[in-house]
Amino acid sequence: MAKNECWPPKVRYSLAAVMTLVFATSALAEIDGHGPDAWRVTGIASNDTLNVRMGPGTNYPVIEQFAHNERNLQQITCVPFYNAGHYTALTQAQIAALPQRWCLMRTAAMDKAGWVAQRFITPDQSGEVQAQAPSQGYTAAQDAAAQKDEDGFDYVVEDARVLVEMLYYHQIETDAAGGPGPLDSVNSSMYFTDEIVAWLKSGKVQAHPLFGAQDFDGLVQSPTPDPDRPMFRGMVTINVDFTNFGQPQRAVFYVRADPTKPGAPSRIFKVEHDGWSYP
Repeated sequence: MAKNECWPPKVRYSLAAVMTLVFATSALAEIDGHGPDAWRVTGIASNDTLNVRMGPGTNYPVIEQFAHNERNLQQITCVPFYNAGHYTALTQAQIAALPQRWCLMRTAAMDKAGWVAQRFITPDQSGEVQAQAPSQGYTAAQDAAAQKDEDGFDYVVEDARVLVEMLYYHQIETDAAGGPGPLDSVNSSMYFTDEIVAWLKSGKVQAHPLFGAQDFDGLVQSPTPDPDRPMFRGMVTINVDFTNFGQPQRAVFYVRADPTKPGAPSRIFKVEHDGWSYP
C-alpha cells in the first residue's frame, strides 16, 4: 500500500499555548513560515511510500511517490497558510476548525513535486546547512581555528546554533500541525545523543525538555552562542532565552560532535534549565 495520509498524530506535550518564535536567520524567517531549507519524509514504514498528490487533499489524484526515507526535499508553500504569529492569534475553536495542513514539496533535483500531508515531513539536517559547513567528522581535539573561514566565521558554532534553532522550529510546527515532533523517538536522534534519546523514551520526563515547565505561554528568542565561551575543547554552548507566563528564563544547550554516528554530526548532549538539567 502507498497511502498513509490518515496516520494518527502523536500525543502532543501539554503546552498552554503555542509559542511565537523569533528567528534571526533568513532560512527560518520566510514570510509564510516555511522554516528549514531541507526536509525529509518521516512516519512511513520502510516497506511503504508516501503519496504525492496533485492538490492539497486526498480527493486529488496521486501523481508521484516519495520514498519512506526521501531526504533533502524543498518546501514551496503550505495550506492553510499561517506562521507562528498567525497561529497564536487564533482561538482554540478556530484552531480546532482548521483542516489538515498540506505542503507542496519537490525534490532537490526538481524531478518530482506535489502535495503531501505535513505530518509526514520533518526538518532534514542532511540538507544545505550542514552540506555547506565543513564540520562533519571533526573531533573535539581538532583546533577550533581550523573550522573558521577567512572572515573568521566559525562553522562549528553555527552548525550547533542551527541545530538548536531547528529543534525549536520543529516543536512549533508540531504544535501547530501535529505529527511526530522533535522529542518523539522517530526524530529525537536528529538532535540529541543516544543518552538523551533514551531519557526521552524512559517515561521519567516530568517537565517539557525545551521549556522546563509543564505549561508554556510566552516568547522564544533566536538561539545564540554563549558570548563568553561559545566553544571550548570541541563543546559549543548555545543559549535560548524566553519568557514563560511573563517570567524570563534561559535554556542552555551543550553541543558536540557525536562520533557514534556516521560523519560525527553535531548533537545536543546536555541541557540546563534553572534548577535542573538532563540527562
